[in-house]
Formats: sequence, structure tokens, C-alpha cells
Amino acid sequence: MAMAATRSVMRAVRVFEFGGPEVLQLQSDVPIPDPKENQVLIKVHACGVNPVETYIRSGNYARKPALPYTPGSDVAGVIEGVGQRVAAFKKGDRVFTIGTISGGYADYAVAAANSVFPLSDELDFRQGAAIGIPYFTAYRALFQKGRAQAGESVLVQGASGGVGIAACQLARARGLTVLGTAGTEEGMKVVLRNGAHKVFNHREANYVDKIKEYTGAEGVDIIIEMLSNINLATDLQLLSRAGRVMVVGSRGPTEINPRDAMSKESSIIGVSLFLATEEERRECATALLDGVAAGWLRPVVGAEYPLEKAVEAHEDIIHSSGARGKMVLL
Repeated sequence: MAMAATRSVMRAVRVFEFGGPEVLQLQSDVPIPDPKENQVLIKVHACGVNPVETYIRSGNYARKPALPYTPGSDVAGVIEGVGQRVAAFKKGDRVFTIGTISGGYADYAVAAANSVFPLSDELDFRQGAAIGIPYFTAYRALFQKGRAQAGESVLVQGASGGVGIAACQLARARGLTVLGTAGTEEGMKVVLRNGAHKVFNHREANYVDKIKEYTGAEGVDIIIEMLSNINLATDLQLLSRAGRVMVVGSRGPTEINPRDAMSKESSIIGVSLFLATEEERRECATALLDGVAAGWLRPVVGAEYPLEKAVEAHEDIIHSSGARGKMVLL
């Protein structure tokens, strides 16, 4: 009887009120959810930590989940059970997700079957947890919204994090000239190892001048921007004619001079994976699974934390000195 009881509950991080990292509470008596129609239950081995999860937790984000909730979208693990009308997966399959229904900071998670994808044996679970939001966002920013073409140039601002590395790998595989920025020597090495032709240290006072010197009068065609509140005004000065800034991340408001956009007829385009259609998500998935099979899609895992250190993970993803891959909870 005791064994049955232990199997009916799990550990999960719960948020009962919006606020700082300290509102993340690990509980060990949360009922294991049941998969309903078109859903699967996954035994979670690893879950990615994304900056957006800190914004949602703080209450300062457009989408607010109903309280209490468990954060986490990008899980990798093994199918534990399937609901009715699920034919694509069976118990024991290795999978990764781009979204969960019950939350990924937990021992088990329920997800809609259409947001679950097979995980290649070539990748471990930590790498599987690093695919979801980073790679789908990078693909959406570059190709679905940014209309990137082979032969164009892309500058990835903050290229050593999860989305940044994904963007470098994707752009290089599609024949773009790839420039990146990072804030540490180690981060710069990671960026170069993952597809960038040239990398710049964004902590150097004159790094913008160095980018201008490298690109010449041409400028860059596309900028993938993770910190728009700091960089957007500068980005507009680095663009080529008809260039576009893809706004992937921002931590507050900013001020720009619209003339910088007018002078080159450049565009500022916001990117939100949450708005992707089912068809667009399938396009992303096909391209990424092809990349795994071809060998160029190789997620880089950075800092790893046990589930009980979710608070520390949320502090570090915002305040750490520089990313070196995707942050994951184990």
C-alpha cells in the first residue's frame, strides 16, 4: 500500500504567488497528473530553464498562468503513459517537448501529444531539454519571421546562451555568415565552436566599433537580439539597408531614434514562439529533427541544477556573468 501511495505523488516546484525567485516552492506530495485525450505523461529526466519563465514567475509578463502553477516547458524524458487517441507514442519512448500542460519542473509532466517529439539516441536527456524553446525560437526568428537567406549575414547578440547557440548552428547550417557576441572568454569560445565565423566581447567598451569595422559599410542583414532594452538603439546602426532586428528578448523599455530605421528602411520585428501556428511548429520540428539526423544540431548544456535548487537557477539565469549553453534542471 505504501508503495502505491509513493507512486501516486511526485516532487514538483509550485508557485502560489507571483514574485521573486523565492516564490518557487518544492513540494513532494503533488499528485502525478493523468494524461487525457491526445495527451501523454512523461517521466522527466531533465527540464530546460528559460529567461521567460522568470518573467512569468515575477508577474511582469503578458501571459499570466492561473495560480498555483508549476513552471517549465522544455522537458526531456521517457513516455510513462498515453491518453486516448495517441498513436504516435508508446510507453518507454524517449521524447522532448516544447510545452507542457502540468509544468516541467517536476518528476512527471503531462503534455499535449502535438508538442512532443522523438528524442534521438544521439542526444542525452540534458541535451533533449535544451532543444525545445531555444531551437524553435531561433528557427522562428531566423527563417519564419526574419526570412533569412543563404549568403546573408546575421549578428547574434548574446550568442552563448541557449537561443544564441541554436541561432548560430541554424544560421551556419543554412549558409549565412554568422557573427556573435558573448561576455566572457569561455563564452566566446563556445560561440566559435558552434558555428560563428567571428565573435566579439560585448563587455568591451568599443565592441560596437569593432563590429562596424568588421562589417564595413555593408552592415549586417539580420540581428537576433536577446536584450533589446540595452542594445536596440545600437542594433539599428549596425544594420544593412533593409536589415531587420529580431526582438527575441527584452527586460524593459528602451529609447531609439526612428531616423536610424528610416535611413535604411530597416525593420524591428518581435518574435514570440507562443504565437506560432500548428503548421509553423511542424515546420520548425521537421527542420530541427533533420538537423539532429545530419549532425549539426548539437545542444550545448551549461549550468545544471537539481530540482531542489530551482530558486538558485532562476537567480543565476538573470544575474550570472555570462551564459555558456543551456541551463537545465535535473
